[in-house]
Amino acid sequence: MDAVHHTGPAFPEWPQYDEAERTGLLRALEQGQWWRMGGSEVDSFEQEFAAYHGCEHALAVTNGTHALELALQVLGVGPGDEVIVPAFTFISSSQAAQRLGAVAVPVDIDLDTYCIDVAAVEAAITPRTKAIMPVHMAGQICDMDALGKLAADSSAALIQDAAHAHGAQWNGRRVGELGSIAAFSFQNGKLMTAGEGGLVLFPDQQSREEAFLRHSCGRPATDRKYFHQTSGSNFRLNEFSASVLRAQLGRLDGQIDTRERRAAVLDRLLAEIPGVVPQGRDERATRVPHYMAMFRVAGWSEERRNALVDELVARGLPAFVTFRAIYRTNGFWETGAPKETVDELAARCPNTEAVATEGIWLHHRTLLGTEEQMHQTAEIIAAAVETV
Repeated sequence: MDAVHHTGPAFPEWPQYDEAERTGLLRALEQGQWWRMGGSEVDSFEQEFAAYHGCEHALAVTNGTHALELALQVLGVGPGDEVIVPAFTFISSSQAAQRLGAVAVPVDIDLDTYCIDVAAVEAAITPRTKAIMPVHMAGQICDMDALGKLAADSSAALIQDAAHAHGAQWNGRRVGELGSIAAFSFQNGKLMTAGEGGLVLFPDQQSREEAFLRHSCGRPATDRKYFHQTSGSNFRLNEFSASVLRAQLGRLDGQIDTRERRAAVLDRLLAEIPGVVPQGRDERATRVPHYMAMFRVAGWSEERRNALVDELVARGLPAFVTFRAIYRTNGFWETGAPKETVDELAARCPNTEAVATEGIWLHHRTLLGTEEQMHQTAEIIAAAVETV
């Protein structure tokens, strides 16, 4: 018997755009230079994004994965080094280190916030630890105070995977004010997008200058004799994408305001459903952009969770399963993997196992809906939980 599909709440579409994007694209087109070396859109976007995040030094790149890889390279990460990453994240977090020849070391997450667990990070530090990469899961900033101290005490670099954290704040400080490199993504589903794109914030000009060389095949901006000063690749963002991202940045603040209000309502309603546990929030996270509306159904099997997601989609919600533990993907083991087995890693990461098995997320456009739609969403989830 075919599944019955319901019409759910009419949430706003994503991506969002208006005349600002059209104007920007024409501006990029008509300037007659379509790459960053001759145009002004990428330069302007970098300055605007950096200022919004409380930083002076930004470099736009082709995508968020390249942003992480470039940042790690600037930090000197290479073969034989270890990079600590959360076991619960999108695979780019580990692959960026692995592609440089480093070993990605997965550690567990906090069961409330889904962010990297500080005690697990501390236990994983060895003399080979070159960098610690916290992922600000769904826009909830990790404990940057404790992680900053760990990094300083161990002489490891700290790099923020901020792919979900555009506009986030920790104790009133923006991502660019936290003193470490931060990498962002502008992929199609992200909080601001040009389909693809990425950016790295640097705490100092020297790091940004090295990154510029490496993102442009080692070639300085003023070079006319093909004198490549470093190794590198072509990670340059184009002018059209930058023009779209400038427009996207202009509406980000208002969207975050809306999502903050709606998330407070939805989380309260979800917590009233038996077995449903919404993602928690550290009180020091003073602004959360809510890349996803995340929750888990405690004690459920992966199969039952998957069936619930199918049911939510059938009822009109933009629902998805959460990330798989990175060590439970074939891609993680191809290169730069630790010596432990999958079972050994799973035993060290019980919270990751739980969230990866029980977790669900709703696309952030859900939180751009009306307050009434938050009530409708919770009602749909409650009914589906009883059905599956």
